[in-house]
Amino acid sequence: MERTKYAGLLFSILISSLGAVAQSKANYKSLHLGKHQFELHNVTGVITNFQGKEVLKIERDLVSLPFDSTNIEATVDEAHYAKLVGLEDFENGTIVVEMYSQLQNPAPYSGVAGFIGIYFNIQPVDTAFEGIYVRPKVGRSNNQLFRNHAVQYISYPHYKFDTLRKIAPFKYEGSAPVALNEWIRMRIEVNGEIAELFINDAKYSSFIVDKRLSNNKKGSIGLYVDIGTIGYFRNLKVTKRALKVKTVVGENVNKI
Repeated sequence: MERTKYAGLLFSILISSLGAVAQSKANYKSLHLGKHQFELHNVTGVITNFQGKEVLKIERDLVSLPFDSTNIEATVDEAHYAKLVGLEDFENGTIVVEMYSQLQNPAPYSGVAGFIGIYFNIQPVDTAFEGIYVRPKVGRSNNQLFRNHAVQYISYPHYKFDTLRKIAPFKYEGSAPVALNEWIRMRIEVNGEIAELFINDAKYSSFIVDKRLSNNKKGSIGLYVDIGTIGYFRNLKVTKRALKVKTVVGENVNKI
């Protein structure tokens, strides 16, 4: 009798948990822009006309995911993004989007920098993902140290920006010619362990992640903003490709 009761209790808990997950997924607001459908994760969003074109506009939702200025590392680089629905198996290839970053006024935090970019390799229920984003406010700063923080790679949950600065200073950050209040064309090339960032049709990448930090290599794609940013996105294009094997002849890394 006790065993039967225990089994029934476990069954009830399982059903409740599954119901909670299903309900959580059902509660994601969904938006359509052209042929793309986006699912909003801890961001508010609308499809709006901006500078004569239909765009996706998103801002971080501080109600569903609060920000704590006294505990920045724990409350940024989280699951605040618009997920592209229907593409859960992106592994290698190209992600391109045009994005425009504005600062909220008044700013909710003094350190806002227009954080905007792309999440990829997103796992179910947001348990893990990777991202490359930019801080347009410092992209053309007169201070080179600030410029060197214009691009950021992260791998959630273990390697957010502050952790990476401590364990590998500037290895996962870099500079890029970006600025607030102008369109930025961001292209990310993912190829196995490598992810490269190209800005505004540049021939060569501005930034490279030569060893990705995630154990997962396949997942969904999302458009990201963080604290204090109003982000506009248009012309998202994703192209999947097979892994490219690259060989470099005559390279001697010891010279670097």
